[in-house]
Amino acid sequence: MPPETLREATREVFWNIPPAGVGVMYLLTAVAAGVFGYGIYREYRWWRRGKPIRRLRPVWPRLRLVGRHVLGHARLLADRLPGLYHFAFFWGFLALFLGTVVVFIHHDLRIPIMRGLFYLYFQSATLDLMGLVAVVGVGAALIYRHVGGPPRLRRGVWSDTFLLLLFEAILLTGFVVEGLRIAATEDPWGRWSPVGFIVAQAFREAGLTAGSMRWLHAILWWLHFVLATAFVAYLPHSKLFHLLLAPLNVYLQPLERAGSPRPLPLEEAQTLGVRKLEDFTWKDLLDLDVCTECGRCTAVCPASATGKPLSPMHLILDLRQEMRRGKPEEPLAGRVVREEALWACTTCMACMEACPVFIEHVPKILDLRRYLVMEEARIPGGMREALRSLEAREHPWAGTRWSRRDWYRGLPVRELREAGHAEAVDVVYWAGCAVLDERSQRVARALVRILNHAGLRVGVLGPEERCTGDPARRMGDEFLFRTLATANLDTFARYGVRQVVTSCPHCYNVLKNEYRDLGGDLQVQHHTELLFSLLRQGRLNGPVREAGEDRVRVTYHDPCYLARHNGVVDPPREILAGLPGLKLAEMPRRGRNTFCCGAGGGRAWVEERGAERVALHRAREAVGTGAEALAVGCPFCLQMLEDAVKSVARGRPVRVLDVAELVAEFLPEPERVGSEPEAE
Repeated sequence: MPPETLREATREVFWNIPPAGVGVMYLLTAVAAGVFGYGIYREYRWWRRGKPIRRLRPVWPRLRLVGRHVLGHARLLADRLPGLYHFAFFWGFLALFLGTVVVFIHHDLRIPIMRGLFYLYFQSATLDLMGLVAVVGVGAALIYRHVGGPPRLRRGVWSDTFLLLLFEAILLTGFVVEGLRIAATEDPWGRWSPVGFIVAQAFREAGLTAGSMRWLHAILWWLHFVLATAFVAYLPHSKLFHLLLAPLNVYLQPLERAGSPRPLPLEEAQTLGVRKLEDFTWKDLLDLDVCTECGRCTAVCPASATGKPLSPMHLILDLRQEMRRGKPEEPLAGRVVREEALWACTTCMACMEACPVFIEHVPKILDLRRYLVMEEARIPGGMREALRSLEAREHPWAGTRWSRRDWYRGLPVRELREAGHAEAVDVVYWAGCAVLDERSQRVARALVRILNHAGLRVGVLGPEERCTGDPARRMGDEFLFRTLATANLDTFARYGVRQVVTSCPHCYNVLKNEYRDLGGDLQVQHHTELLFSLLRQGRLNGPVREAGEDRVRVTYHDPCYLARHNGVVDPPREILAGLPGLKLAEMPRRGRNTFCCGAGGGRAWVEERGAERVALHRAREAVGTGAEALAVGCPFCLQMLEDAVKSVARGRPVRVLDVAELVAEFLPEPERVGSEPEAE
């Protein structure tokens, strides 16, 4: 076809619709817009009651995240099949919406853009194909929900079905209307709309006259229009509201410290923690409306997997129902959300990592815990004992027989009070409260041996070190956290400490990320990051003991607070891959998708009753790899998994070791650097 002919391509927008009908169309559109606007305003009234929080800047990093997770579906595609069908009808819907905007510009604004090559390539060919993609995507969603989908999609399945059928009806009637127009008018450009042209051919072969097709076109056009306007009006009153809110929520996500408790102004706060909905931030209340009820958060929750009364999805939905019910004054914790559910959370952040619309479950749980602890003094017994020990002894291990000095007796370690300043040593090692446990002391001694082999002088705070306050903060006692953190920052300032290394991911997270709110500016390394750096520099490649011919199969467990909270995934694996005689066998859930050991959020001090221990689930995965050793990078994971592996392995020898212990095993036998510690 000659180019000059293609440039003439166009069609009447509202063919076969009389002027009076166009007026009715505008009236129905106005009504739908009013219902749509009211739905948004109704929810906005609740969002604005929340406390202020700044989430609008920086703009470009946030827009990049929208591009990746909304347009690119990065997180949705992690679940391949539903991700693909959602990708299909999302882009189909978006293309058809843009086509509607083009019609508005062409017809209502009187800007003649729907003509020529643009009309043929975009308005005809592209929109036809994208409409077909949307039809396939919606159809796949319907089949998945009713035939092969997981149980987590059974909630609201019939309301979902109604919405999907409504959307499918809009798409299919659109194709039928297009086919009737092409057939009745003998449109010379009809072949540019492949789906519509096929439908037109079907009507021609059926022997319908032009008059019959015009009459049928008018009926179906109005049916299509009414369905479309009803869809728009119903949108903010249904679960499909997330079509509008999800991109906004992705934009407003926290750019760092996603699972950390928000700073609490203790001196100004009228209520400590969250008592009622208005105590949440406006972003928290927006989260409640964004939830798509997909169940991905609950599917990955370790508490839910082990039969505990916590479902992150139902927590959000229960709060949403409360928001829509009115403005009751009774506390949320214990009435809307069960207290047992709040205390079951390990703060592992798996729910937030899985959520495709970036809802912040963990900070809400921690805010509700704060109210229970600081306003109501209600807390499980084991956690209460840990908090009492923190107040009295500055560590959570009530009844321990070890002191903070015992682990390094006889080792080449200098206390900063003797060295005088942090510059007198090469590494300031933050041992953490874990060294009050004999098993973790062996890890600390192994690390010192490695650092000594690399020629580094190690300094510690010794008896001047106290808990970072992380357990207190996760259990809800912000006062105690602030007391411990402020004292630690004073100690750091006294000795000029700017850099620390720690073996505990919980200490790592709070020192690196959360002390900033109190004026701290520390450079913090996890010991696996430091060991990886030393390996790359060749400082551990000296007289390394060679392994035997048989390669030991080892699997690595990612600690939640290292991998998911802070993105440290590769260094431990690089270390293990670089050790002679080891062969890494990965577990199905790894990296940022790791599975919790069950100790986080204060659960290390709670005795499991009734429900299965979280660590047993993870131990089964580790043993299932056939590994002879399980490597970890966290003292809590070490403690939880060592006992769990013994229960699961059933006599098969599977060693549970910290990465530092594995590295130390490949160093030459040291000169006597000190005997094993003895408790005072």
